[in-house]
Amino acid sequence: MTLHTIWLVRHGESVGNQAATSAERAGLERIELDLRDADVPLTDVGVEQAEALGAWLTEHRTGIDVFFVSPYRRARQTLEIAAADLDAPARVDERLRDRELGVLDLLTWRGVQARYPEEAERRRRLGKYYHRPPGGESWADVQLRLRSFLHDALATPEGTAMVVAHDAVVMLVVAALLGMTEEELMPFAAEHTVLNASLTCLELTEEGWQLAVFSDVDHLQREGADVTVHPGSPDVDHA
Repeated sequence: MTLHTIWLVRHGESVGNQAATSAERAGLERIELDLRDADVPLTDVGVEQAEALGAWLTEHRTGIDVFFVSPYRRARQTLEIAAADLDAPARVDERLRDRELGVLDLLTWRGVQARYPEEAERRRRLGKYYHRPPGGESWADVQLRLRSFLHDALATPEGTAMVVAHDAVVMLVVAALLGMTEEELMPFAAEHTVLNASLTCLELTEEGWQLAVFSDVDHLQREGADVTVHPGSPDVDHA
């Protein structure tokens, strides 16, 4: 048996999501967060979302053969809560970490334009996919490490895997498996948001990988958990 189904999950709402959205709405230049990105935990809402995901997993407990998870706390916490009663192995993989923003870390889009106007201009010129902030990663860079992850993951004997990670990871795994070009991916990403604790599913068919479900939150609504919309990057709406 080889891997034929991949479920992709964005972590539940995090303290960082909440702080970034609040800073953007308030028109601040900097996100007030005294934590490394790797150490950011879930909010109380994020915990409830992870519990709702756990209810879904309980219904599908025989359907997931292996879990892969980002090393970042918010992703590991989501999986630990959701899969607390499951026996399937969980593998932490650093290639599933969130996109690194380098010098733009903890800045809102207003802050990027005010403090690094040359980077804001370079971002506009190069586009989101290829712009690499100093000390950070472009989407193309993230895509490269995810292709390495998929090369290994697709060779595992398990039939169905679940990946718990971040919105950029979900979007770029979808792009990699569907063979999207930059011209195809960027409009898709602009029109589709990866919601917190949402479920995305890709299935291998005779025609190749197909997108079966994208950013589904029915499980959250069934369990009464809030559905939260937090763009993962401060420049997501400023292409």
